Amino acid sequence: MTQGPHTPPLVIGIDAGGTKTEAVLADGHGVELARARRGGANLAAHGELAVEKTLHELIDEVLGEGTLRPDVICLGIAGVDRPEDNAIIQGIMRRIGARARVLVTNDALIALVAGAGLGPGVVIIAGTGSIAYGRNDRDEAARAGGWGYILADEGSGFWIGRQALRAVVRAADGRGPATGLTPLVLEFFGVTRPEQLVREVYRHYLKPSDIARCARLVQQARDDGDAVATHIAAVAADELAAAVRSVVGQLELTGRFTVVMAGGAFHAVPWLRAALRDRLADAGVAPADDVHLLTTDPAIGAVRLALAEAQGGASIPTYKTRDHLAL
Repeated sequence: MTQGPHTPPLVIGIDAGGTKTEAVLADGHGVELARARRGGANLAAHGELAVEKTLHELIDEVLGEGTLRPDVICLGIAGVDRPEDNAIIQGIMRRIGARARVLVTNDALIALVAGAGLGPGVVIIAGTGSIAYGRNDRDEAARAGGWGYILADEGSGFWIGRQALRAVVRAADGRGPATGLTPLVLEFFGVTRPEQLVREVYRHYLKPSDIARCARLVQQARDDGDAVATHIAAVAADELAAAVRSVVGQLELTGRFTVVMAGGAFHAVPWLRAALRDRLADAGVAPADDVHLLTTDPAIGAVRLALAEAQGGASIPTYKTRDHLAL
């Protein structure tokens, strides 16, 4: 923790994800002073008490033993578009004694700001789940996806991994073509026959994040020329492009804007990056040069929003229709 002189204001940006939560303390120039990391802090997955404990520990760690007090804390967390979840997070921040202005927003917005700044743009997140989120120059927001792994999440790591598993069992039944995914999946789970996957998947109660770890096998089989894996990857790219097109259409985005690719699926299946660029360019949505992989931590997006709030007020976009708040 840096306890020396710093340029005011002092802010904390927090990225609260399903698998990890990161906090960054920064000064008025956005210079990072301290950073801390803990496990996931998702209300739906971990519960209110666990989220409170994680946030409390993170804030204490980045502030250290000194007398520094942040002016603004911005927290990006999934689900806070729902008023009830937003109220829970605000209550948590009051209980842990966060003596600062608290700005709570969704995790997609801080990822967009990290990759595209405070202007118009779209972020397509393909992690365990998938969602596209964007804002226009009228501070309107729109989204596509984010319905969860049962209803949607097409193109996500979970979706790709599940398609790989399905391809293996279809091949075993003779309902689908033979695929190079079979030996890769069997090795991944440490079994010798497809029938043994039933025990591994169902009796061990695999979480969506566990299935998402299989996504990299699709890239491996595709690289080896497997037609089934190639098809799975192509459909994933189609679905992610469709989500981006939906958001662009809802927001009536025109001209040049940035599309940010974020999430583990773009690393597990790196072919998706070029494929998405090509699909968006071919559809006239965005030139390939305007579609970028996120290389900045989403927590830095939260820092930027916190600084904007401290320096006159952050502009948080509102959804064009209230129907999205039900998600």
